[in-house]
Amino acid sequence: MANLSLFDTHAHLDESAFAEDITEVIQRAESAGLAGILTVGVSATSSEAAIRLAETFPLVWAAVGIHPNYAAQAAPDDWRKIEHLVQHPRVVALGETGLDRHWHYTPFDVQQEYFRRHLELSRRTGLPVVIHCREAEADLRQLLEQEYRSHGLLRGILHSFSGTWETAELGLQLGLYISFAGMLTYKNADSLRQVARRVPESQLLIETDSPYLVPVPLRGKKQRNEPAYILHTLHCLAQVRNTEPEALAATTTANALRLFKITKTQ
Repeated sequence: MANLSLFDTHAHLDESAFAEDITEVIQRAESAGLAGILTVGVSATSSEAAIRLAETFPLVWAAVGIHPNYAAQAAPDDWRKIEHLVQHPRVVALGETGLDRHWHYTPFDVQQEYFRRHLELSRRTGLPVVIHCREAEADLRQLLEQEYRSHGLLRGILHSFSGTWETAELGLQLGLYISFAGMLTYKNADSLRQVARRVPESQLLIETDSPYLVPVPLRGKKQRNEPAYILHTLHCLAQVRNTEPEALAATTTANALRLFKITKTQ
């Protein structure tokens, strides 16, 4: 498997879980065959940390944004900071943003406002948007359809996808990519695996959402997920789609590089 080339399209490397051994985490990712990692901001401060990591490690790229669960805590000038940070050459995406009805940290109308801000900034910059959705699929579909009717096709990712085919199909039609994380490997995820089987390979991505969502067979054995563990999700996805892991790795990496507009010489 040494010839694999994989891109982890979603990790949170600035989390405290990585504070003590981030260099070793990156080294293990390189040894596992990763060609890139997108570390994703959830606040202005987190976004700045993501950029510092991307400046430090050539393997790492940054996404900057304000997560729906952090939007209520945002200072008045935090969005202006995000608009400034997008100019950094290591920033290749916006987010994560989106909608969340599982937690109630941020009023829903504020979540929607911030989501629309990210989408508008995406249109201005050409950067793709990393979209979070938890227990808000109907709301997400409605907002995305409204944005499409007003502004046309979208650029972005339905990240760590765990939803229905109805939501996936709409996202695909509107121009979005679908990314699968460790939950794809879970015993109770048969319906999600059915969705993963149907996504066109041209819009398919893979991620860890580190340090969360440890994949099987490491789930219950490891307290923390990390980019190197993406291999387990890759093998599950390859089995679901009846393809070879090497071919799937090449496809999803090419998709990520195209979406993020990264050339291998960068």
